[in-house]
Amino acid sequence: MAQTIRVVVNGRTVERSVPERMLLVDFIRDELGLTGTHQGCTYEGVCGACTVHLNGEAVKSCMMLAVQADGEEITTIEGLARDGALHPVQKAFNEHHALQCGYCTSGMIMNAVDFLRTTPAPTEAEIRHALIGNICRCTGYQNIVAAVAAAAAAMRARAAE
Repeated sequence: MAQTIRVVVNGRTVERSVPERMLLVDFIRDELGLTGTHQGCTYEGVCGACTVHLNGEAVKSCMMLAVQADGEEITTIEGLARDGALHPVQKAFNEHHALQCGYCTSGMIMNAVDFLRTTPAPTEAEIRHALIGNICRCTGYQNIVAAVAAAAAAMRARAAE
Protein backbone atom coordinates (compact mmCIF):
# COMPACT_ATOMS: atom_id res chain seq x y z
CA MET A 1 0.00 0.00 0.00
CA ALA A 2 1.13 3.52 -0.72
CA GLN A 3 0.34 6.73 1.08
CA THR A 4 0.78 10.29 -0.10
CA ILE A 5 2.91 12.42 2.18
CA ARG A 6 3.71 16.11 2.10
CA VAL A 7 6.87 17.32 3.83
CA VAL A 8 9.07 20.38 3.76
CA VAL A 9 12.63 19.28 3.05
CA ASN A 10 15.37 21.89 3.26
CA GLY A 11 12.78 24.61 2.82
CA ARG A 12 11.08 23.04 -0.20
CA THR A 13 7.63 21.42 -0.06
CA VAL A 14 7.62 17.90 -1.46
CA GLU A 15 4.63 15.64 -2.06
CA ARG A 16 5.13 11.98 -2.92
CA SER A 17 3.28 8.70 -2.83
CA VAL A 18 5.42 6.28 -0.82
CA PRO A 19 5.06 2.71 0.42
CA GLU A 20 3.70 2.78 3.96
CA ARG A 21 6.73 0.85 5.26
CA MET A 22 9.40 2.98 3.54
CA LEU A 23 11.94 4.30 6.02
CA LEU A 24 12.61 8.03 6.16
CA VAL A 25 16.30 7.49 5.28
CA ASP A 26 15.27 5.64 2.10
CA PHE A 27 12.75 8.35 1.21
CA ILE A 28 15.42 11.04 1.62
CA ARG A 29 18.05 9.16 -0.38
CA ASP A 30 16.02 7.26 -2.98
CA GLU A 31 12.99 9.45 -3.56
CA LEU A 32 14.60 12.87 -3.10
CA GLY A 33 18.17 12.10 -4.20
CA LEU A 34 19.68 13.73 -1.09
CA THR A 35 22.56 11.33 -0.60
CA GLY A 36 24.37 13.26 2.14
CA THR A 37 22.22 11.35 4.62
CA HIS A 38 23.95 7.99 4.96
CA GLN A 39 22.67 4.60 6.04
CA GLY A 40 25.42 2.78 7.86
CA CYS A 41 24.20 0.24 10.41
CA THR A 42 21.68 -1.77 8.41
CA TYR A 43 18.68 -0.01 9.91
CA GLU A 44 19.48 -0.65 13.56
CA GLY A 45 19.77 2.97 14.76
CA VAL A 46 23.18 2.55 16.33
CA CYS A 47 25.60 4.46 14.08
CA GLY A 48 23.97 7.89 13.67
CA ALA A 49 25.06 8.32 10.03
CA CYS A 50 21.43 8.87 9.01
CA THR A 51 20.78 11.72 11.46
CA VAL A 52 18.58 14.53 10.12
CA HIS A 53 16.53 17.24 11.80
CA LEU A 54 12.79 16.75 12.13
CA ASN A 55 11.19 20.04 13.15
CA GLY A 56 14.61 21.20 14.33
CA GLU A 57 15.50 18.17 16.44
CA ALA A 58 18.00 15.44 15.56
CA VAL A 59 16.46 12.06 14.71
CA LYS A 60 17.87 8.87 13.24
CA SER A 61 16.03 8.60 9.96
CA CYS A 62 16.53 4.82 9.75
CA MET A 63 14.32 4.43 12.81
CA MET A 64 11.34 6.28 11.39
CA LEU A 65 8.89 5.63 8.59
CA ALA A 66 8.52 8.27 5.89
CA VAL A 67 4.76 8.41 6.53
CA GLN A 68 5.50 9.47 10.13
CA ALA A 69 7.09 12.63 8.73
CA ASP A 70 3.92 13.66 6.87
CA GLY A 71 3.27 17.36 7.51
CA GLU A 72 6.65 17.87 9.16
CA GLU A 73 9.81 19.82 8.32
CA ILE A 74 13.03 17.95 7.59
CA THR A 75 16.53 19.39 7.29
CA THR A 76 19.31 17.28 5.85
CA ILE A 77 23.02 18.05 5.66
CA GLU A 78 22.36 19.62 2.24
CA GLY A 79 20.03 22.14 3.89
CA LEU A 80 22.40 23.48 6.56
CA ALA A 81 24.37 25.94 4.44
CA ARG A 82 22.71 29.33 3.92
CA ASP A 83 23.30 31.71 1.02
CA GLY A 84 26.39 29.78 -0.03
CA ALA A 85 27.98 29.90 3.44
CA LEU A 86 28.61 26.74 5.40
CA HIS A 87 26.95 26.36 8.79
CA PRO A 88 29.50 27.07 11.58
CA VAL A 89 29.60 23.37 12.48
CA GLN A 90 30.29 22.40 8.86
CA LYS A 91 33.01 25.02 8.68
CA ALA A 92 34.59 23.87 11.95
CA PHE A 93 34.62 20.22 10.82
CA ASN A 94 36.51 21.33 7.72
CA GLU A 95 38.94 23.60 9.58
CA HIS A 96 39.68 21.05 12.32
CA HIS A 97 40.04 18.07 9.97
CA ALA A 98 37.21 16.31 11.80
CA LEU A 99 36.67 13.72 9.12
CA GLN A 100 38.50 11.08 7.23
CA CYS A 101 36.34 8.83 5.11
CA GLY A 102 33.38 11.17 5.63
CA TYR A 103 30.74 8.48 6.01
CA CYS A 104 29.70 9.49 9.54
CA THR A 105 30.30 13.21 9.03
CA SER A 106 26.83 14.33 7.99
CA GLY A 107 25.22 12.54 10.93
CA MET A 108 27.85 13.91 13.34
CA ILE A 109 27.26 17.44 12.06
CA MET A 110 23.47 17.18 12.25
CA ASN A 111 23.66 15.84 15.80
CA ALA A 112 26.18 18.53 16.82
CA VAL A 113 24.00 21.33 15.40
CA ASP A 114 21.02 20.14 17.45
CA PHE A 115 23.20 19.71 20.56
CA LEU A 116 24.62 23.25 20.26
CA ARG A 117 21.11 24.63 19.89
CA THR A 118 20.39 23.56 23.45
CA THR A 119 23.94 23.69 24.88
CA PRO A 120 25.73 26.76 23.47
CA ALA A 121 28.75 26.57 25.79
CA PRO A 122 29.47 22.86 26.22
CA THR A 123 32.35 21.25 28.07
CA GLU A 124 34.45 18.59 26.38
CA ALA A 125 32.68 15.94 28.43
CA GLU A 126 29.27 17.24 27.35
CA ILE A 127 30.34 17.18 23.69
CA ARG A 128 31.59 13.61 24.00
CA HIS A 129 28.35 12.56 25.70
CA ALA A 130 26.22 14.29 23.04
CA LEU A 131 28.00 12.43 20.25
CA ILE A 132 27.74 9.00 21.91
CA GLY A 133 25.06 7.94 19.39
CA ASN A 134 27.31 8.62 16.40
CA ILE A 135 29.98 6.09 15.50
CA CYS A 136 33.16 7.03 13.65
CA ARG A 137 35.58 4.26 12.77
CA CYS A 138 38.30 6.54 11.34
CA THR A 139 39.10 9.64 13.37
CA GLY A 140 39.40 8.72 17.04
CA TYR A 141 36.93 11.56 17.78
CA GLN A 142 39.55 14.08 19.04
CA ASN A 143 39.23 16.39 16.04
CA ILE A 144 35.46 15.99 16.03
CA VAL A 145 35.25 17.14 19.65
CA ALA A 146 37.60 20.05 18.86
CA ALA A 147 35.44 21.02 15.87
CA VAL A 148 32.24 21.04 17.92
CA ALA A 149 33.92 23.16 20.61
CA ALA A 150 35.21 25.60 17.98
CA ALA A 151 31.78 25.81 16.34
CA ALA A 152 30.20 26.53 19.71
CA ALA A 153 32.65 29.39 20.29
CA ALA A 154 32.06 30.77 16.79
CA MET A 155 28.29 30.61 17.23
CA ARG A 156 28.49 32.39 20.59
CA ALA A 157 30.71 35.10 19.08
CA ARG A 158 28.29 35.56 16.18
CA ALA A 159 25.34 35.80 18.58
CA ALA A 160 27.17 38.44 20.63
CA GLU A 161 27.65 40.69 17.58
